[in-house]
Amino acid sequence: MAQQLLMPKATAIWLVDNTALSFDQIAQFCRLHPLEVKAIADGEAAQGIKGLDPISTGQLSRDEIARGEANPDYKLKLSEPKVRVPESKRKGPRYTPVSKRQDRPNAILWLVRNHPELKDAQISRLVGTTKSTIEQIRDRSHWNSANLTAMDPVTLGLCSQIDLDMEVEKAAKSRPLPTAAELGATLQPAYETEKGGFDYGQEEEKEIDADAVFAKLKSLKSDRPADEDEDDLY
Repeated sequence: MAQQLLMPKATAIWLVDNTALSFDQIAQFCRLHPLEVKAIADGEAAQGIKGLDPISTGQLSRDEIARGEANPDYKLKLSEPKVRVPESKRKGPRYTPVSKRQDRPNAILWLVRNHPELKDAQISRLVGTTKSTIEQIRDRSHWNSANLTAMDPVTLGLCSQIDLDMEVEKAAKSRPLPTAAELGATLQPAYETEKGGFDYGQEEEKEIDADAVFAKLKSLKSDRPADEDEDDLY
């Protein structure tokens, strides 16, 4: 990882007050704009910030400052740190505190149910477990399967929501597209839905026969009893 200057504005304030370096040199070293350095010198910016001596912090040497003051075009360089801390690279499963290890099977069960696309290696990275434990929970051969309860690993504090989202996103990208058999029934074609389930091609509209209608009415009228009197209706 590239070395970076600590507290650039505070360092710029100290260099403005204690050296004869130009604004451009201070701006380049502190990664600021020259106008911002000029505003600091005029007291218009960074008010209330205490200057930080880069010599005492080991970020700049007196010889480097002297070379910069002698040559306005010279670019200051950060001093090499005396102690280098190696960048930590975590390998293998995530470390889980002893107090939360009993919750790991519940978290694994939750991940297996809610995110079946996750691989065993991803689950192992999230909750800090082994592949054999994951397989036992998948096929319910775990010694405590009857008492397990699916619980969100984020809620349990075994992983962060960001880590979970990243693993789910990776699994979704590598997952193949579903086949037609997996999708099941598909939508009907447009011409099928427009007909509304009725096939107009198989049944033609029947023409209305006026003579048949009047003949039917006459037959209904003749079926009434002959002795029926209109007075009986009142």
